[in-house]
Amino acid sequence: MNTHQQHISVKVQQGFTLIELLTTVIIAGILLAIAVPSYQEFIRKNHTVTQTNNLVSALNLARSEAIKRGIQVTIHRKGSTSQVWDSGWDIFTDINGDGTLDDDADANLCETGEDCLLRTYDSLPNGYTLRTGANYDDWIAYLPSGLSRSSSGTANDTFRVCANNADTSKSRAVAVSMSGRPRTSTGTSSCP
Repeated sequence: MNTHQQHISVKVQQGFTLIELLTTVIIAGILLAIAVPSYQEFIRKNHTVTQTNNLVSALNLARSEAIKRGIQVTIHRKGSTSQVWDSGWDIFTDINGDGTLDDDADANLCETGEDCLLRTYDSLPNGYTLRTGANYDDWIAYLPSGLSRSSSGTANDTFRVCANNADTSKSRAVAVSMSGRPRTSTGTSSCP
């Protein structure tokens, strides 16, 4: 017998049985049912924190620019509804301190005697909200001293950032003191 004849031909079975495939699909389904809600909560928290950080960044930018430039710098909400900042906001120098961006709408930006748009922020993701109390209904501004003031004259208020599920325990608050410093915390009294 030669060595070629000594090898026995064995047919190797490849693939899965129907029972093995169904078991794998069921286990995958169970794992997905457990993981998807956790993942959605992770995404909600991430968006809420990101929007909070954007707001704090805007407040700090406006304060530092007011001090650096020696004039009032204003953050004004976009949109037409008081206390609703969901549509985003603009930061600009505010020479006359009226909370309104005064620009002659020509091609030359930041000319002498007109306000200068420093930065604009887009609206929040769909379903997320950013609201204030009555003090920051339309705008918040920083004076050259670094102190804050608002459209109602009062200098302190709280912004509320809420996710699309309106869970007040996981929403974020940004309280701005009369000295102009923002402080963040988790949880708000209401959403939106």
